[in-house]
Amino acid sequence: MGIIWTIIIGFLAGVVAKFIMPGPNEPQGFILTTILGIIGAVVATYLGQALGWYRPGEGAGFIGAVVGAIIVLLIYSLVAGRRRTTI
Repeated sequence: MGIIWTIIIGFLAGVVAKFIMPGPNEPQGFILTTILGIIGAVVATYLGQALGWYRPGEGAGFIGAVVGAIIVLLIYSLVAGRRRTTI
C-alpha cells in the first residue's frame, strides 16, 4: 500500500508543482507528471534528512514533495531550455 500512496501523492505533488510553475519546457502527460512528483518527494526527503528536518526513515510530507517537485521542474526547464536553444 505504501507504493500506491507514493504514486498518488507524487502525482498530486507533480500537478501542483506544474500549476505553480508553468512554462513551455515542462514535461507533459500523466506518467511524466507522476514521475516528476515522485522524484520531487525523493529529493525533498533526501534534502530534509541532510539538513536535519527529518529523521532517518522519515519521508517528506505533501508540501515537501511539492517543493521538491518544483526544484526538479526548475532543473528540467533549465536543461530542456538549453537543449532546445543549441539545436
